[in-house]
Amino acid sequence: MRLRVAEFRPRAGRYAFRVVRPRPALRHTTLNDPMRDWGYLVGDHDGLARLAGLFSFAAYSPHTVVHVPLRRSVPREYPQGVPVDLVLAHQSLGLRPSVWPALRPGRTGGVPGTVRTDERRTARDGSAWDELWERRWDRLPRADRIQPTVHARTLFLFGARDTFAAASLRLGRAAGFGPLDKAAVKGRDVLSASLTTLLPLARGRGTELDIGFQAYPPLAHFTRPGRSARRRRPTAASP
Repeated sequence: MRLRVAEFRPRAGRYAFRVVRPRPALRHTTLNDPMRDWGYLVGDHDGLARLAGLFSFAAYSPHTVVHVPLRRSVPREYPQGVPVDLVLAHQSLGLRPSVWPALRPGRTGGVPGTVRTDERRTARDGSAWDELWERRWDRLPRADRIQPTVHARTLFLFGARDTFAAASLRLGRAAGFGPLDKAAVKGRDVLSASLTTLLPLARGRGTELDIGFQAYPPLAHFTRPGRSARRRRPTAASP
């Protein structure tokens, strides 16, 4: 998969970072603060599919910060809550949320380019984490989970190769199966997947972050996958 991005090289003091941002923005994808409310990431097929690609890219780019602006997306009636942007970064990078306001790219600019993802490698590593979770879900150390925190109206997800790959698989499933639900035709959001199992537990509970599909309006453009195309009217017989 190839993703169009804008690349930035901001500095915070003596530290420089490589930051990439999807191009164009994910206008029909929204995210509310999961640390304050129930976390819900809602997007159309394009938004969820590109997010799956961005998580896959982040999994194998330990020296790159992925910034996904979502606060200025087209507002949705649901979910209610505080809208936030999204940042993906490896735990080993040492990015501190407190310096993000100095690093955050402006609304325009950046060097246009493309990045590639490897779906086969993502499926392998993401499935390996899922198998580990099935065996040891209640004993996984923090290093084997994505660490969430919110600062400056931005949700930071600090992860590693396997956890970001597993998140990519969940987003890919939401993009693929969400449109199949009958409720999608009516414009409703469809709960399709979740990132909750990738997040830390505290006393048996943890931060919830679910994924929903919702076609963007107007709904006239949306057709459920697998639905037969409308047949043309038969032409008049030749005399």
